[in-house]
Amino acid sequence: MSKKDPYREWLKQDLGSLIDALQLSELQKHFLHSRWLDQMLWMEGKADHAQKRYYLLRLTAIVGGVTVPALVSLNLGSTGVIGYIRWATFIISLLVAVSVAVEEFFHYGERWRHYRSSVERLKIEGWEFFQLSGQYQSFKDHIGAYPAFAGQVENILRSEVDVYISEVVREKKEKVKAIDQGE
Repeated sequence: MSKKDPYREWLKQDLGSLIDALQLSELQKHFLHSRWLDQMLWMEGKADHAQKRYYLLRLTAIVGGVTVPALVSLNLGSTGVIGYIRWATFIISLLVAVSVAVEEFFHYGERWRHYRSSVERLKIEGWEFFQLSGQYQSFKDHIGAYPAFAGQVENILRSEVDVYISEVVREKKEKVKAIDQGE
């Protein structure tokens, strides 16, 4: 069972109450909850998850990458500690290699930036809609602005899907090319 994120829970409640207070039909409010808010919260969670994994893997690689040369450079002669130092060096080197390989395979850094960008675009669009600012400032009310907002949300989500799919296809082509070249 996953732990609840207090920020996302607060965001869901806060933005949900803003949606409920708008002068829109119940169906439009339902769409806002189901499409905009749900997708925004999902991407927020995916961005946080990818960021944590990215930082863990990168920090492991960085700290291990700095530690291994230091351990190798130790001149302990023939003391009994040398066997432990060799094993520690081997294990740390293995951890660094695995961390780099896992990050290269899953691209957590790219995923984090991708989801963070998409979620921030959705948040900005939502705030502009709520405040009838930006591209919504010419509308008298939320009912009039709703179709434009719904269209913008769909454009953002479509763009997010297009980028994700093109990245998956690119990765697959790169892996096939690497296999064909014997890498």
